[in-house]
Amino acid sequence: MCRCSYSGGNIRLKNVMVEHLAPLIEKLEECGCKIDCESNELTLQAPKKLKATDIKTMPYPGFPTDMQAIFASTLTIAKGTSVVIENIFENRFKYAGELNRMGAKFVIDGRTAVIKGVRKLNGASVMAKDLRGGAALVIAGLSAKGKTKIENIEYILRGYENLDTKLNKLGAKITKEV
Repeated sequence: MCRCSYSGGNIRLKNVMVEHLAPLIEKLEECGCKIDCESNELTLQAPKKLKATDIKTMPYPGFPTDMQAIFASTLTIAKGTSVVIENIFENRFKYAGELNRMGAKFVIDGRTAVIKGVRKLNGASVMAKDLRGGAALVIAGLSAKGKTKIENIEYILRGYENLDTKLNKLGAKITKEV
């Protein structure tokens, strides 16, 4: 079980391979983020409200399927409507129903998701159904009003070492109960 809440919108990452993040940086900039890259360092300033964007997962060097759920979760509170097309794996939108329980407007049609941004998500008790979908729920919980409780966190713990500690260093308020 994991409980989440959030504060903030600026970050500086060190020791990153900026060239590997090019598709993510491009989409974040489309959403209104200001990003500065210098050698192996990246600084991001997020706007108060993100703008919608469309995503199409592709093999490297395209937009990574492993980031699709996390990015889609972020788009649930962006201004406008976003379309996410999953070209790599089937059944990658298992997390959508849980986001809808939090107030998202996420509609799935095969490999395509249409996400109409809402003003806010609401904290809820949700269940991680896989690794990346679980991470998407953490992101949603950080932006939700109220507390979010995530069950089945073993999926998240399997793939994201010390995620709660790392996010808490950024200003999140996550408590983990195993």
